[in-house]
Formats: sequence, C-alpha cells, structure tokens
Amino acid sequence: LVRMQFLQILSRKSGSLEVLFQIPFCQKQFPYTCLSTSVCVYSKKKKGNSYEQVDQEKYKNLIHSVTSYKTSAQTPETILEEDSLLYGPPAKHRPPVKAGTKTPKNWVPLINPSKRILPVSSDSNVPMKIGLQRTKMPSVTRILQQTLSPQQVFYLERWKQKMIEELGKEGFEEYTKNLFLQGELFHSALESIFLSEEVSARDQGEDDTVAGYLSSVEHVLEDISDVKALESGVHHETLQYLGLVDCVAKYRGRLCVIDWKTSEKPKPFLENTYDNPLQVAAYIGAINHDANYDFQVRCGLVVVAYKNGSPAHPHFMDPDLCSQYWNKWLLRLEKYMDKN
Repeated sequence: LVRMQFLQILSRKSGSLEVLFQIPFCQKQFPYTCLSTSVCVYSKKKKGNSYEQVDQEKYKNLIHSVTSYKTSAQTPETILEEDSLLYGPPAKHRPPVKAGTKTPKNWVPLINPSKRILPVSSDSNVPMKIGLQRTKMPSVTRILQQTLSPQQVFYLERWKQKMIEELGKEGFEEYTKNLFLQGELFHSALESIFLSEEVSARDQGEDDTVAGYLSSVEHVLEDISDVKALESGVHHETLQYLGLVDCVAKYRGRLCVIDWKTSEKPKPFLENTYDNPLQVAAYIGAINHDANYDFQVRCGLVVVAYKNGSPAHPHFMDPDLCSQYWNKWLLRLEKYMDKN
C-alpha cells in the first residue's frame, strides 16, 4: 500500500481559503482553492446541558421501560377490557321509535266484522237524522280538545292572544261568535240543498251570510250523491263516545263520512286541517259500531269552504288513510280516558 502524506496549510483570505496539497511523488505543489459560505473563526463557550445533572442511576429503570418498547403493548382486546372495567359493558343500540307507530292498548277495528248489513228498503232515499242523545259519554269534539299536544296548545294560545291584541277582548268574543254562527248557517244551507233538489247554491241570495261558502263548494256538490245521513247523531257502542255527523253520502261513487269546514285561509293539503281527519275517522268507527245504521263506511272527506267564494278544497281519505287516522284517534281516546 502506498501511503500518502497530507500537508494542509490554511491561509485566511477574504471570501476564500487557500489549501496546499503536497504529494511526495510530485515535484511541484498544486494550489487548490475552494469557496466557503461562512466560517466562524471565533469560538463560543459551549452551553451546559441541564440533563447531564440528572441522576442517571436513579431513573435507569424508567428510561429502560420507555426505550425498550418500540410499539405500544396495548391491543384492541386489552382496550376493550379497560373500557369494560371503567365504564361497564357497552349498551346495545336501540333504533328510535318513530312518531305515530305506537299501538293502542284497547284496539278496536274500524270496520265492524259482526255487523249485519240489512237489505235496502224502499225509503232508503230519505237521509237519516238521528237526534244526539245527551248522556255521560264524551263527544268527539271534547275528546280532541282536551287531548291537544303542547305544541297545538301553544299555537292556539298565541293565535288567541294575537287576535285579542288586534280586536280587543270583546271584539274577539264577537268574532268567534260570528264564526260559529256562520258555520251553523252554512250547515243548515247545505242540508236544505240535499233535502230539496230544486234549491241550488245560487238560489240562496247574494245577501246571504253564507253565500260565499256555498259558491265555494258548488263544484264539490256536483260529485256528491246518494245522501244517507244529515246532521245525525252517532255513538260507538264499544268505546263509549258519541258525535254529530255532518253528512254521509257518496263522493264520486264511494260512500264517505263528509265533514264540512269553513276557513278564511287556504288549506290545500289534508295536514292543514289539523285534527279534522281524526274527527272523520272517529265518526266512521262510530257509524260502523252503531246499531242504528244499517251500513258501514270505509272512506272520508274533509271539505274546506272559503268565505270569499274561491273553490273549496276537498280532501279525500281512502280506507288506508282512514285506518291510519283511526289508530291515532284511539291513542287520543286512551289519553282522554287516562286523564279523566
């Protein structure tokens, strides 16, 4: 092996260092120049490390335990064991109960399977009108009023306070009185139309209080036929409640319990009528379990008439929809019974 002797001579110049290499086999020296970015020529005192003063022997075991494991010794199984020990076993997930899926405790079918349907008699074209018996049984209207949800009560009370602020207390009482009066006159006018084919909505007179309502329902009346009951009392023999049905007739060929409603605001959808579908379902169930009626009903109709004469909104309820509202009515009935 050939050993080379190395001789390094540094001469400080501005911006460069001159290095001389001396090789024994060469006669001449080869100067070599390199550039350097920055060179610290003044040495500073090395800062003392505080960790050097720590007692290494005292914490030897701790350092060994930390540095001896490259990864954590915990596994998913050990983590689950710790969670179970600290917080107990995990609770099983239960899906939330959807609103409206609650089953009534005392369920009674909407259609009466044991009811006998009598043959059609000769005077069947005369609508039935049975007087409402005043008994201790609660009415459908009373049950619905006393089982309103907190949200319904809130909005009803807010509307009442708003009307009192605008009309005053006496003015609000007069307003509600007129509403009930208009409703009674409207039902009476409809009864007159059904009992006499010669009377039409336009023959009631332009000055009539309910002329606008009658004009509103003219297109609905064209689809109604075979009226079986008008302003007739019904009671459910099993569930023990009663009510007064506005009308039972065929709407476009299907027998329905028809409920006439008046409104100053448009109600184009069934959900806009609040508890009216429950009321119709309650009347359907009562008719089907009332021995005074020799027929059964499976459909319903809520007709919303407007005072300004704009076309009324008829909301048809097929058998499936009636069954849904029947279950909701049974829950409201149970709530009333528990409350009273």
